Amino acid sequence: MVGTVIQAFKDVFGQDMTPRVFFAPGRVNLIGEHTDYNGGHVLPCALKRGTYAAAVKRQDNIIRLYSCNFKNLGITEISIQTMDLVAQSHWTDYPLGMLQIFRNKGFSFDSGFDICFLGDIPNGAGLSSSASIELVTGVIFNAFYDFALSPIELVKLAQQAENDFVGVKCGIMDQFIIGLGKKDHAVLLDTTTLDYTYAKVDLDRYALLITNTNKKRELAESKYNERFDECQRALCDLKTVVPIESLGDLTQEVFECHALAIKDPVARRRARHAVTENERTIKACIALNEGRLIDFGLLMNESHYSLKHDYEVTCNELDTLVSLSQQFEGVIGSRMTGAGFGGCTVTLIEKKQVPSFIEIVGEAYERLIGYTADFYLVEIGDGAREL
Repeated sequence: MVGTVIQAFKDVFGQDMTPRVFFAPGRVNLIGEHTDYNGGHVLPCALKRGTYAAAVKRQDNIIRLYSCNFKNLGITEISIQTMDLVAQSHWTDYPLGMLQIFRNKGFSFDSGFDICFLGDIPNGAGLSSSASIELVTGVIFNAFYDFALSPIELVKLAQQAENDFVGVKCGIMDQFIIGLGKKDHAVLLDTTTLDYTYAKVDLDRYALLITNTNKKRELAESKYNERFDECQRALCDLKTVVPIESLGDLTQEVFECHALAIKDPVARRRARHAVTENERTIKACIALNEGRLIDFGLLMNESHYSLKHDYEVTCNELDTLVSLSQQFEGVIGSRMTGAGFGGCTVTLIEKKQVPSFIEIVGEAYERLIGYTADFYLVEIGDGAREL
């Protein structure tokens, strides 16, 4: 991939330039879904798949951006002096959003740059290709302009770009794991304090398999923001009866004692998921550290049930894949991952069963849904960096 992105850069921007190459991974969240903006815990890991970027710092004020994944859109060119950038619902929102946030924070860019992006994670699949682009852009800025920002500072700026420029009210999980991922480890992150610990992922005879439903996620952003607002309403009601700052402050026991303080039954279900998912995530990390993969898989199954019935962010495609997966011999856990309404599932499966799983589940899914799913065996890698 490194050679490919370098050659693509030369083909697009000129053979006489030798770019530096940067990488930011995609991520998969093993468990802890829709807890990050509710002050709970998440347990994601960075993938060896992600976004490669070949980049050159220019001597003038021109910015040129190109993506090998959107070749038909060609080169986007603007001046570094262009102020008050506005999101265009275009892939360039992510690097330009980073530029705008950096400038809003007082960082100065003394010249422009050329960047050629190349991603090997599927767009819109819930593996966080958007945050991957944001973080790789941030690492480039840090390297080219000597900003000396720490990984945590880059993560916070990337989340702000997503929130304030792109307009998605995401929590910090995606950017955090992409910025601070570690090979063969997951990260248990407290999204309120940003305290985190690495958990060794020793899968032994099992493998991590990502399955992409290939369902378009057109409603994901609006529904994501809707869930955020529902949880905020639930939190406001709960604050009248219990001293908390976030839903992540509650145990399931305390929540059930005060659940009826939430006036809207829909908001009550959303809060129930946030609270129970937070507890599942903490239990799952303990199980992982103790090598109890069977227990970890059971918690994954419970997570999907809650996402389907309490949080209502699954869909027929996701539920079909999870049902087929959970019934398959050698699978110890399967759940949707990401924002939902499409995207991917993550499955823990015996390595020897992977070929037959792809064949049998793939055929059944196509028969039931009408189009194919894609399967990706993934490995856990390091966070955003220059290569």
